[in-house]
Amino acid sequence: MSSSYQSDDYIRRARIRWRARRGILENDLIFERFFRRYEHILSAADVSALTQLLELSDSELMDLLLSRSELNAPFATPDVVRILSWLRAV
Repeated sequence: MSSSYQSDDYIRRARIRWRARRGILENDLIFERFFRRYEHILSAADVSALTQLLELSDSELMDLLLSRSELNAPFATPDVVRILSWLRAV
């Protein structure tokens, strides 16, 4: 694996971790546990799905994470559904 690829991967992961910092403590705690468990296996599709979830407001995201609401189109793609299930499992 080239050092350029490793550097790009590190930057990609650092950016997504930064974007996952939220204004609601509960969301932060869930994302912290999520990254501890899954960060090393996130694919480009996973990062893209996570990015879509991070476009939601803090309260919308919290409702999804706590299963108080479900994904609606166009968010309900297989990749986003998988990432949400991982987030709910941590």
